[in-house]
Amino acid sequence: MRNTFGFDLEKKGSFWYVIKDSFGDLNELRPRVRNKIRHAHGAYNYRLINLALLQEQGFAIVEETFADYAITDRKTNKNIFSQYLLDCERQNFEYWGVFEIETSTLVGFCCVRCWDNSCEYDQSGMKTHCKHNATYPYYGLFHAMNRYYLHEKGFKYVSDGSRSITEHSQIHDFLIKNFNFRKAYCQLAVHYRWWMKIAVNLLYPFRKIITLPRVKAILNMEAMQRGEK
Repeated sequence: MRNTFGFDLEKKGSFWYVIKDSFGDLNELRPRVRNKIRHAHGAYNYRLINLALLQEQGFAIVEETFADYAITDRKTNKNIFSQYLLDCERQNFEYWGVFEIETSTLVGFCCVRCWDNSCEYDQSGMKTHCKHNATYPYYGLFHAMNRYYLHEKGFKYVSDGSRSITEHSQIHDFLIKNFNFRKAYCQLAVHYRWWMKIAVNLLYPFRKIITLPRVKAILNMEAMQRGEK
């Protein structure tokens, strides 16, 4: 079990969430990023959608993008995707669609978990057709969601989740570099069953040479807890 506390500490540490707590529209962004956002908004419409549409059309997008994952031990199918959406519906999620203007086709989506005054863009529920990457759909999507939640709804912050223990995703670096997200440092405590704790302690000295993805991820998390990563 993983527990985080002491959210948004001033002192830097080994664990953090990536957040954005202000919105300056296009004026706060670099010219190259502004151009990509304008290009994206010329090619796509971004809007909230209902769950039924995502249930009907979302898996085709997931299926196409799944092959691009750097981690190869993940699997997906319609049942897994349906269960994910069911879990989202049990919580307070909203759903965004990316629609190609020329065809009115859904080509991407993002699932967003909302609280009273903040929200989290769920990386597991964020996909676009890879063939559209040259027209920058993610640039337009993040800009549209940031504007909606930070400016229109007045949320305190939006988040794209915590530091990755698998280290396969570059989305946090992308958001920090292009959209002025920042690291909100916090403390991390990991609680193991007794036998797991023994295994972690035995394997920890060899963490830099272990290559099994799931074992490496657990040891990475242990290193973050110890402040050694």
